[in-house]
Amino acid sequence: MGRANAGKTTILQRVCNTTEDPEIFDGNEIDAAIVQGSLTRGGHNIENELVFQSNPGFVFHDSCGFEAGSAEEFEKMRQFVVEHARTKILEKRVHAIWFCIPMTDYHRMVLTAERKFFNECDTGNVPVIVLLTKADTLKYTAIEQLLERGCTWEEAERKAMQEERDILDRLLESTENSLRICQFPPQSYITLTGMDKEAADCTSLMRSTASVLTNEGLQKLLISTQQTNMTLNIEYAVRSNNKGCVGADHCRQKGIAICHFTLVSI
Repeated sequence: MGRANAGKTTILQRVCNTTEDPEIFDGNEIDAAIVQGSLTRGGHNIENELVFQSNPGFVFHDSCGFEAGSAEEFEKMRQFVVEHARTKILEKRVHAIWFCIPMTDYHRMVLTAERKFFNECDTGNVPVIVLLTKADTLKYTAIEQLLERGCTWEEAERKAMQEERDILDRLLESTENSLRICQFPPQSYITLTGMDKEAADCTSLMRSTASVLTNEGLQKLLISTQQTNMTLNIEYAVRSNNKGCVGADHCRQKGIAICHFTLVSI
């Protein structure tokens, strides 16, 4: 979830290790052209399920960028989140929510839309993780600020990495402070870089998401479903101390859901 052009669809592709568009279902398969990772505000329907053939174990729901949306659009999104977070129908339940804020908007990190979501959307036990996307674009901001402070181009390039880190730290702190006071604040924050590259590493995203899941069975389901990093599978298998099955089998034994892990990308 989040703003238009936050890179939501691209992140889903990287998690599933593919460059292909997802198959989209509203009960039946529909035209994938409605999902657009572009500047245009696509006609995403959050009710639709997005599934990538490279990893059908993940089921995604992708929202419109709603920062400029109508009250009706926001309410539809809110109702979906609340209902699917609390439903007793296991196959309809969502397990985690990624809320995307692009660092290309570093001068306006928290808008009315973000405050509205975190004040009005009670997700119950479903964790919300804020994804600060496109963080690598801050390199250019860092160079600009160094040049404005009188650095030569060579000096700015040499100091850019540290300046970029400092900018990112300030923005992260500011975002956390702004959302902490909301009625339903996020459980975690993570910074993402390089998601435009096919070989992007999603390990930190998977680890961060697993860490805020309160149910061990769901943690194992998430880690076993992801296929981009076998180290994580080994890590969580060791944590389980060989006490049971990992992933879907464990969840079935515990009465938790299922054969897929469901995520909402806002």
